[in-house]
Amino acid sequence: MKTITVQHYDAFSTIPNKGNPAGVVVEGHQYSENEMQQIAKKVGFNETAFALNSDKADIRIRYFTPGHEVDLCGHATMATIYALQTQGRLGNKTSITIETKAGVLPIRLEEKEDKLYITMQHATPQFEDFNGSRAALAQSIGLNEDELHAELPIVYGSTGLWTLLIPVQDLASFEKMSPQTATFPSILKEMPTASLHPFCLQALDETADMHARHFSSPHSGTIQDIVTGTASGVMGAYYAKYIDSEGTYPKTLIVEQGQELGKDGRVHVHVNKVDNNLDIAITGTAVYVKDLKVQI
Repeated sequence: MKTITVQHYDAFSTIPNKGNPAGVVVEGHQYSENEMQQIAKKVGFNETAFALNSDKADIRIRYFTPGHEVDLCGHATMATIYALQTQGRLGNKTSITIETKAGVLPIRLEEKEDKLYITMQHATPQFEDFNGSRAALAQSIGLNEDELHAELPIVYGSTGLWTLLIPVQDLASFEKMSPQTATFPSILKEMPTASLHPFCLQALDETADMHARHFSSPHSGTIQDIVTGTASGVMGAYYAKYIDSEGTYPKTLIVEQGQELGKDGRVHVHVNKVDNNLDIAITGTAVYVKDLKVQI
C-alpha cells in the first residue's frame, strides 16, 4: 500500500472552492499508468494531472478522469502549470511547451497584480456533424426540444478533446438541466464517448459573453465539469465559425461556467483568424486549496 500526496488546486478562479478542482501530482514519473488511474479514481475529481519529463517539450502532462485517460484537459493544465511555477519547478520562465496526447502546445505565463495568468494554446479546431435526434438530446439534459436554439447547429467540436456543442436559446434553461448521463452514448451515435456542452449567448455577469455547463461522458466516471477549459476553447472556435463568421478578429470572449453548482468560473478565450484558419487559446489562473492523501 502506497500513500500519495495529491495537491488540490482550483482552476479558473482565485478563490479556493470557487473554481474547478483538479488533482496535481508534480512528480508523476514515480507512478505507472495503472497507478495513475488508481490515484485519479481515489481522488475523484473530473481530472487528476501528472507532470512528467519530456524529450519533446519542457514538460509532459497526462490527464486521468476516475474512469480513463484523456488527451487534454484545460483546467487541469492550468492547475498543473500554476503548481509547477509557484513551486519554482519551471525556473520562472514566461513561456514553455507541454507535451500532451493532443500534441505539443505552447503555454505563456504572466504575473499581473500579484496573480499568475496562464495562456494555453489549443489544438487546431475540428468540427463534425451531429445527425441524431434533437428531441432525445434535449431530453437527455432535462430540456424540451424547443429550448434548443432554433437556428444555430448542434455539432461535435474539438480543440484537443471532443465534446458536443449544444446551443440553447435562453439562460433560464440552465438552472433546470438534469443530465441523464447513461443515455448519452446511444444518442451520440457518431461519437459515443463525447461529452455534452450546452451553452448560450446570454450570461449572468454583464461582462461575460457566453454561459455554459458541461456534462461528462458516462465512461469518465464523473457527472459534470464545473468550469471547462477545452470546451470553452472550442466554443470560441464555434463562435467564429457559426455565429460571427464575418466579425473582426482577433477577439477575446469571456465564458462563465459553474454558477448552477455554487461556483463562479471565468475562462478568457482568445480567437484569431489567420488565412481563414482559426487559432484558439485560453487564459486562466488557479489557486492552491490543500494536500490530499490517497492510498493505492
